[in-house]
Amino acid sequence: MADPEITLCCLLWAHPGAEEALVAYEDGVLALLPDHGIVLDLRAVGDGTQGRPLETQVYRIPNQAALDAYLADPRRTANAAERDRVIARTELFPVTLR
Repeated sequence: MADPEITLCCLLWAHPGAEEALVAYEDGVLALLPDHGIVLDLRAVGDGTQGRPLETQVYRIPNQAALDAYLADPRRTANAAERDRVIARTELFPVTLR
């Protein structure tokens, strides 16, 4: 039996004053998704005010191995310090698209 497709929602909050830098960071790491067979179905950028996330993303991932490979991609992990500088909080959870 093949690993099932995974659909995840990711909510991202920026550190104060780092909103544009968060969007730029995400531009870079999201460009890596196709290399792992991952499809970005939704990327919405809000204002991040009143406790709301700055970005909401929904991905379709072929299987756990593809997700693991993306998370371990050296091009992504090389930017860990920038990620920590701009992203205050991340919530990642499975969803079903309807």
